[in-house]
Amino acid sequence: MLIGLVGAPNKGKSTLFSAMTLAEADIADYAFTTINPNMGVAYAKKECVEKELGVKCNPRNSLCINGIRQLPVNIMDVAGLVPGAHLGKGMGNQFLNDLANADVLIQVVDITGKTDMNGKQAEYQDPAEEVKMVSDEIARWLAGIISKHSNTISKRGDADKALAELLSGFRASQEQIRKAAERSFLPLSGVAWNDHDILKFSKELLKLIKPTIIAANKCDKASNKDLDGLRNRLPGYTVIGCSAMLELALRKAEKGGAVGISEKGLAIKEGLQKDKKDALEYISRYIKERGSTGVNEILDAAVFSFLSNIVVYPVEDENKYTDHFGNVLPDAILVKNGSTALQLAEKVHTELAKGMKYAVDAKTKMRLARDHVLKDNDVIKIVGPH
Repeated sequence: MLIGLVGAPNKGKSTLFSAMTLAEADIADYAFTTINPNMGVAYAKKECVEKELGVKCNPRNSLCINGIRQLPVNIMDVAGLVPGAHLGKGMGNQFLNDLANADVLIQVVDITGKTDMNGKQAEYQDPAEEVKMVSDEIARWLAGIISKHSNTISKRGDADKALAELLSGFRASQEQIRKAAERSFLPLSGVAWNDHDILKFSKELLKLIKPTIIAANKCDKASNKDLDGLRNRLPGYTVIGCSAMLELALRKAEKGGAVGISEKGLAIKEGLQKDKKDALEYISRYIKERGSTGVNEILDAAVFSFLSNIVVYPVEDENKYTDHFGNVLPDAILVKNGSTALQLAEKVHTELAKGMKYAVDAKTKMRLARDHVLKDNDVIKIVGPH
């Protein structure tokens, strides 16, 4: 799974990346700070099944803090896209190519409108127009790739297969291609699409293969009214407000021991310098008013809502919920909603999947078939040859 951070320059992408991963991405107040894509690991959060089972877990492939399982996911921050990027302007196609393997995109916009589409200071730039610009640039880039091969595609009777082969690097399936063509009212036999048709198809296909969440950044400098206004101007999009800068400051303070975070809120350490204490008190008030900085909500929406993942816990002992070494609930694995017990086995180990006989629901002790469809928070034992 790969999540891509996109947007125009100087909107806070690298700050959001660092807040999600606590990595030291280059952060500066000018365009194209990011030249090579930053790669890191972020953590999607979900309540651990330990509480339901009345046990204490010993995580191996993830973290569990205060009963919240934190599941690692790959995240990538690429350079800002400017108008004309599909033609090579700004950092050009290099960074569009970086997005090819992303499963979901998070577009970061400056909700205050104080930076224009090129990342320069502005009186006001409507972030809704910025969203449309970035979406259009990515669509035109994809359309350009299809256009280069349109003659070859038009000669084939199986255009859906031809397009799937051409766009395999984008993880576009034949089913998604057929659906995009249907939504565009375009035929997949006797294909004779013009440039307008190809662009229309590309926009529909991108909705399927690169779903996009809008991260309305810098909400600490804007109001809820600004956020509601942006949502009204972007029907069809999921818009989540956030403050990457406050989240990053909070995480650094937590790492340094200046603050503790719990369900009750922030516990600020005594004896801090006044400026640090004031800053943390401001963050505390912001979180009480808004509920959170919004950063975790964005990541969780990408992993669980947009990519339809559930969490399943494989174990070897269905009675003690342990692995071979006695670790309780050692692994929490993200799988697509609708996945089967066999597909879980394949994620655990290919040899285990090859010899799999059946599975056991550790909660009910019921025997499950290989094609049994898993549910969120299932605890499963895979039974292979003895």
